[in-house]
Amino acid sequence: MVSNPYGHTDVPGDTIVGAIDSDGRSDEYVIADISADGAWLSMAADEAATLPAWR
Repeated sequence: MVSNPYGHTDVPGDTIVGAIDSDGRSDEYVIADISADGAWLSMAADEAATLPAWR
């Protein structure tokens, strides 16, 4: 069961970041919680929503 379906935490100083990671062959858009090991997801950067689409 998901206790918080919106992914927000009550912990001050949330550490969720987004970045483009490139290995020289492809670009990946990565979203990660840098305070937890293994808490990340990625997708092809050209398939990620644009910033105006997130608003």
